Amino acid sequence: MDYMQRYDVWRRKATDAEVRRQLDEMQGDEKRIQDCFYKDLEFGTAGQRGVLGAGTNCLNVYTVSKTTQGLADYLGANKATKVFISYDSRINSKLFAETAARVLAQNGITAYITKELQPTPFVSFGTREMRCDAGIMITASHNPSKFNGYKVYGADGCQITDEAAALITAAIEKVDPFDVRPSGFDEAFAAGLIQYVPDEVYAEFLNRVKKQHLRDCGDIKITYSPLNGTGWKFVPAILKEIGVKNLNIVREQYEPDGNFPTCPYPNPEKKEALSLGLKYAAEADSDLFIATDPDADRVGVAVKHGGGYVILTGNEMGLCLLSYLLEERSARGTLPAHPVVVKTIVTTNLAEKLAAKYGAETRNVLTGFKYIGDQMNRLAADGRIDDFIMGYEESCGYLVGDHARDKDAVVACMVLAECADSLKARGMTLVDKLNAIYDEFGRYSHRTISKEFPGASGSARMKELLDAFRAADVKEVGGKKVLEKIDLLGKNVLRLPSSNVIILNLEDNAQLIVRPSGTEPLIKFYMTAAESLEKNNEVFAEMSEYIDGFFTA
Repeated sequence: MDYMQRYDVWRRKATDAEVRRQLDEMQGDEKRIQDCFYKDLEFGTAGQRGVLGAGTNCLNVYTVSKTTQGLADYLGANKATKVFISYDSRINSKLFAETAARVLAQNGITAYITKELQPTPFVSFGTREMRCDAGIMITASHNPSKFNGYKVYGADGCQITDEAAALITAAIEKVDPFDVRPSGFDEAFAAGLIQYVPDEVYAEFLNRVKKQHLRDCGDIKITYSPLNGTGWKFVPAILKEIGVKNLNIVREQYEPDGNFPTCPYPNPEKKEALSLGLKYAAEADSDLFIATDPDADRVGVAVKHGGGYVILTGNEMGLCLLSYLLEERSARGTLPAHPVVVKTIVTTNLAEKLAAKYGAETRNVLTGFKYIGDQMNRLAADGRIDDFIMGYEESCGYLVGDHARDKDAVVACMVLAECADSLKARGMTLVDKLNAIYDEFGRYSHRTISKEFPGASGSARMKELLDAFRAADVKEVGGKKVLEKIDLLGKNVLRLPSSNVIILNLEDNAQLIVRPSGTEPLIKFYMTAAESLEKNNEVFAEMSEYIDGFFTA
């Protein structure tokens, strides 16, 4: 079926009032119809993510029903009986979560759904804590408000494996969304097929986070924003638990709101998302400004230093957290004999150097926290989960402790506050700590840029450019000779699963990594330079010029 035929089918069969309104609205707009119907929304190990709206390539009650029915068929074939469900603050997130619960109930699978929105790491935790067979989180993480998504976890609390994703995809493809007949919510609830998550699970999550607490905070002053998302209760609660007395909340960004009225792109990696909070921090003379993204699995930070506020990158914040954990636990005698740090391949190599100072092994994995979770499961299987110190990815995602198998901004905020407070007691800031790390190991700088390729034509162009880059004989990038080109699309390259990633290792410890985003229509470029700050910026300028020349939209 082509996109116009699919559109006609939906016009005939869709009964949901909002979907019908959108179908009527796009009538006669062939470009919009093509973008909404040229394919089915893809499902993978990160689940699904797409623009809200009518169509096979968008998030709506029909595509959510179709996906959930496919998941239910997969789970039923594996004799699964229980699924944990939650959702973030985005538009239709609660509707989609309840739709998923109703479809599962219709299939005789008990859905445990949270009473209100909750962070993504809570789903990873809750799936394991309640011994569920799978978990569902309705979220588009830090994307703009027009997006939503559907993330699936295995019984181990990790995002699903490639094998499971392929089987679920095959099941989804067999489903006609208009044949799915979800149970009524109230009827399923009365029958016990939909149940609310018990209160004690929330309390245990906070308890498990607090187990990573190393020292009480003193007079650290913090301004916090949940960016209208799910961190609004857990983060203030844990900060107060560890002794933070001066906590200032960004009022306009406190209440959950999927429109994100004061930060259209609610990504704590981006300066624009932090602008209002920085004003609050300055007015309150806070030592730190902390922001969590809408599903509270990522955290961004700005540090009062030198008369202003310095925004740390994900790499920089991770170095501070890792340094604090290793240093503090070593001083207390609680560092295990064989500590393990797990990071993604696009995360700073400085982490490996820092870990080695304390005798810690660093395991490098593909981009995606599921690969960090997989390493944690391997440690647990070997009876070594207590050796796990921290999981770390450059996109502001961190995990300390084994309560989850996904990044957790709640525990990261707690450890960050402790770290900053311990430094303040010594007359230092996080920036001072970073400079000390650079003095010891070298001035590594990192920069990530992305190029967007939306719609059907964009998807084809992305593939064309990546194929061309893979085949190109690149001799020099950013004024640096290419020493090694590594294509992870091969088998067992660097002992990693096959992945659409190309690594250029350059002279002077510089590096360029190129990969498509797994959740957005983007090609991402991760640049590293390791000389002086001034020289690094020059290298980045030349690398960017090369990227602009090769990867034209």
